[in-house]
Amino acid sequence: MTDGEARALEHIGAITETEADALLAANLEFYRAFTTHDVAAMEHVWAVETPVLCLHPGWELLRGREAVLESWRQILSNPEAPHVVVHEDQAFLFGEVGIVTCEEELDGGSLAATNMFVKEQGLWRLVHHQASPILSRRAEAPPPGRLH
Repeated sequence: MTDGEARALEHIGAITETEADALLAANLEFYRAFTTHDVAAMEHVWAVETPVLCLHPGWELLRGREAVLESWRQILSNPEAPHVVVHEDQAFLFGEVGIVTCEEELDGGSLAATNMFVKEQGLWRLVHHQASPILSRRAEAPPPGRLH
């Protein structure tokens, strides 16, 4: 590999890392709005130009910005709305589409979540949120070299 090719790959890696960071930041803004029950911030994270979808645990699929945002208004205005902590977040980039997978820890248990974003006017905007209860986990593999 030439020096020029190596520099080009470093540049591409830096762009990708920056985009991944921006995507993860957008995901955290979604969870900040959720945790603080900030309806205006929740409305801001969702896409305006792209159709949106949302599948809350146990709900029917919601299609369209108005239906999705109305669901969040109901959830966030409820004084019993759960507090959420997100962890294990990981970003995947596909050009102008980004997906973040993560775990949500709520008062009532753990959920696996997938959040899909698109670029609108240079910013990552949420177009799909889906969360599902984690009912079981894979057993941890024993450390290498250890026998049962």
